[in-house]
Amino acid sequence: MSNMSDNRIPTAVDADYEAVTACQEGDVAAFEALVDKYQKKMLNIAYRMTGDYDDACEIVQEAFLSVYRAIKKFRGEARFSTWLYGIVVNHAKNRLKQVQSRSFHEGTSLDDPVETEEGPRFREPLSQEALAVDELEKKEIREKVQHCIESLDEEQRAVLVLRDIQEFSYEEIRDILKLPDGTVKSRLFRARDAMKKCLKKALGDL
Repeated sequence: MSNMSDNRIPTAVDADYEAVTACQEGDVAAFEALVDKYQKKMLNIAYRMTGDYDDACEIVQEAFLSVYRAIKKFRGEARFSTWLYGIVVNHAKNRLKQVQSRSFHEGTSLDDPVETEEGPRFREPLSQEALAVDELEKKEIREKVQHCIESLDEEQRAVLVLRDIQEFSYEEIRDILKLPDGTVKSRLFRARDAMKKCLKKALGDL
């Protein structure tokens, strides 16, 4: 058994316990495995928080660098993933403060292409044009949704992204953001209300 394990308080359900312990002992491959496991979700969180793909990539790189530097101090009071997502959210908030003067982002959406229900029609002569129009409309909607997310203050934005886009539980969000349950729910309520008003203005009645 590792001579470092007695300094940690492992969380029973933490699937990353062994990998984290290996990282604490200097195993670079174990850290790379954690990067591979979590980088996509972290990138999605960072992108939804900032609306800028390049910023999101930098945020994730900075977050992983912070994790690498601090992992020996991680004692397992919370799951590793909870600690990790908290770090990426904090880096995203810091980036938002740095770019507050930026009023519009035109980032590349990380959403997978949406399959249409009218696939066979796209094999007809004007199929490529029809597909282009359909995808353009969906792209415009995604951009308007992202614009509304960006209109929220950073605290509401973090809760909305974690709950309604990444689908974390209230308990997970509480632990990631280190907030009381009531604060999480009140911020989410205000964020959803603001989103509804913004989307109604941008898209019409929903």
